[in-house]
Amino acid sequence: MNKKNLTYKKSGVNIAAADNFVKFISSLNTKDKGKKKFSNIGGFGSITNIPKTFKKPRIVACTDGVGTKLEIANLLNKFDTIGIDLVAMSVNDLIVQGAKPLIFLDYISINKIKISKLKSIIKGIYKGCKISGCELVGGETAEMPDTYEKNKFDIAGFAVGLVDENKILKKNKIKKNDLILAVPSSGLHSNGYSLVRFILKKKRINLERNNKLKKDLLEPTKIYVKEVLKLITKDLINGCANITGGGIADNIKRIIPTNHTAEINLSKILTSKIFKWIKKNKISDEEMLKTFNCGVGFCLIINPKNLYKVQKFFTKKYKPYVIGRISKGNKKIRFNGKINW
Repeated sequence: MNKKNLTYKKSGVNIAAADNFVKFISSLNTKDKGKKKFSNIGGFGSITNIPKTFKKPRIVACTDGVGTKLEIANLLNKFDTIGIDLVAMSVNDLIVQGAKPLIFLDYISINKIKISKLKSIIKGIYKGCKISGCELVGGETAEMPDTYEKNKFDIAGFAVGLVDENKILKKNKIKKNDLILAVPSSGLHSNGYSLVRFILKKKRINLERNNKLKKDLLEPTKIYVKEVLKLITKDLINGCANITGGGIADNIKRIIPTNHTAEINLSKILTSKIFKWIKKNKISDEEMLKTFNCGVGFCLIINPKNLYKVQKFFTKKYKPYVIGRISKGNKKIRFNGKINW
């Protein structure tokens, strides 16, 4: 070929590199001995079976990203945990409906394909899928040199799950006097990072030299799938909420039935040091509560008689504890007390 001829590669898109990355992803799915392997990665679509254990299966689908937590990963050149975040953000939403995650797909758009970076990301995605018990069945990698600045990229995830019709968690299961439990978060999860980055910039904090802060900000999102699905199987919860963007209030409101109120005692919430550090930077309580999970990664609503049974399904680090109760009322949520920062 004449070297002067224009090619796709000269425009900034390397198809050969993308093909090699697809081969690497396919190799990940052959590691688990004794498990069913998906052989259609790299094809036009992914095919899987509906497990026979579901009598009246209903499909639940979710999609999400990890926001500007990507910028922290870019700054620190560390990409092995954000893939876990990506899976967590979708599968933690699936289980709110009572669904078991079945398959996961990813979308990565990037300025220029760098195999080492993409391998780190996909290994995290693969790990997240293993934790949540679903299969990475496909995805898309797009090299977009003019859309993204140098070294910039974005990722999105798509999860599909199944739930038996009689196991769907509906609002009408939630009753007066039910307890509201907080399941601890592993940190910020994947919310509020634009504000965190603003603080870092304003305070001129060199994150690369602060190992504790660096670790806290890249701590992957806790995946609650295994514990919550066991509780659903045992019929031990009446409702649950994934605490993501919008914080405790906006997410719990979504599951509270008409004429009921979630009464939450903020003084009961246990916060970790990362939230206390953020709070010290002249952030109001109101702003903290609507931007961050403040230490509450997931909420369970249960019959009071099931409290100790529920707690047994969690490790000590993530043991649920009572932060409120359901009452009658027209206001979906009511806060009492103050968080002890």
